[in-house]
Amino acid sequence: MVTDQQLRRSKAIQQRTGRTFSFATRLLPERVRHPTYVLYAFFRVADEVVDGDDDPSAAEQRERLERLRAEALGRKDTDDPVVAAFAEMREEYDIPESEVEVFIDAMAEDVEKDRYETYDELASYMRGSAAAVGVMMLSVMDAANEATRPPAVALGEAFQLTNFLRDVREDVEDHGRIYLPATTRERHGVTEAQIRRCNPTKGFRAAMAEELRRAERKYREGVAGIEQLPDDCQFAVLYAAVLYAEHHRGIRAREYDVFGSSPDVGPLRAAWLWAKTRWHWRRSRDPVTVFHKVSAVPDREDGHDAPGPTGGVPHVE
Repeated sequence: MVTDQQLRRSKAIQQRTGRTFSFATRLLPERVRHPTYVLYAFFRVADEVVDGDDDPSAAEQRERLERLRAEALGRKDTDDPVVAAFAEMREEYDIPESEVEVFIDAMAEDVEKDRYETYDELASYMRGSAAAVGVMMLSVMDAANEATRPPAVALGEAFQLTNFLRDVREDVEDHGRIYLPATTRERHGVTEAQIRRCNPTKGFRAAMAEELRRAERKYREGVAGIEQLPDDCQFAVLYAAVLYAEHHRGIRAREYDVFGSSPDVGPLRAAWLWAKTRWHWRRSRDPVTVFHKVSAVPDREDGHDAPGPTGGVPHVE
């Protein structure tokens, strides 16, 4: 059984490192909220192996990840309270070992890989780094089945794509990574050097607009499946989608220049979005309807065409 100490530590990690997700987690019922703290803390422990403040070699990072894999799957004892709590919780909620495997594989990919040629290549990475998280959450909610899996995968990808688009500068400056697919960059004449220099060219803004629309298609797919979740989890997941998508409003307001400052959703904005989402939820109880009324995501593909630095950003498929 997960102890109170393990739970407190897991909750503290989430509140310190995942403010957006933390806002929504508070709305989950206790039966889901507590294991969610443990899940998120475990994800952060894994992420710190590859993106922590220390500077281990690639070999050391891979070794740490393999040890973490064995500990998380109960194949080796651990002295980390978060990992111990996750290993116990994984068995309690019947989280598939395959999802843990694919998640750790994605973390290992971050050790060596820092560029993605195509979106399909990026999607393969996100299947472990983001979609696996959504699938594990289904197990915690007691909602894992063939119908709920595709929307959960889509929503996990949507959240991560939003993070990639918001954090272009941080990713390239702090970790040397570029998550904008090369095919998208090439289509708009964007070079790696321009991104490393944090140069918001017209082409970069157009590439950002294209990838933002791609992310928003994922939001629509994911939100459409919220109605299949348990009643006591639907609003929290919907609110999480609204919060993450709110970063798109900031990106468009900056005309896709995320180099100067990253869009942020602060506590006051989060509270206002909660109130607005709650009001519409009480009226319709339909996740798709509420998401369209509240979120920054348009309800159709051509719902936004924010102006670029020299006029309209072209609609590129």
